[in-house]
Amino acid sequence: MLNIGDLKLNRVYCMDCIEGMKKITECSIDLVITSPPYDSIRTYEGFSVDLHATGEAVHRVLKEGGIAVMVLQDQTKNFAKTLTSFKTIIDWCDNIGFKLFECVIYRKHGPEGAWWKTRFRVDHEYMPIFLKGERPQYFDKEPLKIPSKHGGKVMTGSGNRRTDGRVNPTIRRKINPTKCRGTIWNYLMAGDKNPLKRKHPAPFPDQIPKDFIQCFCPPNGIVLDPFIGSGSSAVAAKSLGRNFIGFDISEKYCEIARKRIKQVTSPLDSFMKT
Repeated sequence: MLNIGDLKLNRVYCMDCIEGMKKITECSIDLVITSPPYDSIRTYEGFSVDLHATGEAVHRVLKEGGIAVMVLQDQTKNFAKTLTSFKTIIDWCDNIGFKLFECVIYRKHGPEGAWWKTRFRVDHEYMPIFLKGERPQYFDKEPLKIPSKHGGKVMTGSGNRRTDGRVNPTIRRKINPTKCRGTIWNYLMAGDKNPLKRKHPAPFPDQIPKDFIQCFCPPNGIVLDPFIGSGSSAVAAKSLGRNFIGFDISEKYCEIARKRIKQVTSPLDSFMKT
């Protein structure tokens, strides 16, 4: 059985994540991917979270070059956004020591909701990507690439304008079959039908942690989700042959996550509790 500090890997622990992370060896986690219970957009068994204290704990357990990803959105109150996303990004960077590697947009089908006559429909969430250290220890965006619209064709282009006002000469070249997806990640059709997962009030698509794990977590690396909820991060990690550890203060959600994890087969099965 693999251990990480006082805890075993490939387990879901029903406990406060701040206390749980105290039991994890410093600088031992490769990737953190989570969606905390921010604002009051959903009820999570009545539990709330201290995002600043969470950030400090996450920074301690991450390796140098490790990545932490958060999926979050702002609540609307009195026709104004709470700005929790922006405040958290600034706090984690200015006061905890992270760098903002990038902030990508999770594009989804937003419901009209109660504001359908007086506001825009919200079709996105933020996914800030925090970096500990100078540069990512692992980065592979090849699995994230998307098909090029004109892949295989020979076209003329690249006449980009420079910062000094001059224009680069155009070139003629064959278009690659795939391209970088950029900073808008499309999960319009990524709804998961798992009945266990639907028992949680706010799960995100399993494809989200899969994408981040493939990009930022090395083979045999360790993925941590401090608010594991329905278990999507652990399910993705196990399916990709990575180790995982998760926390949730709700026993109800921990049981959902454990049941989902048991449904997944991977090389990690020999480490899982029977």
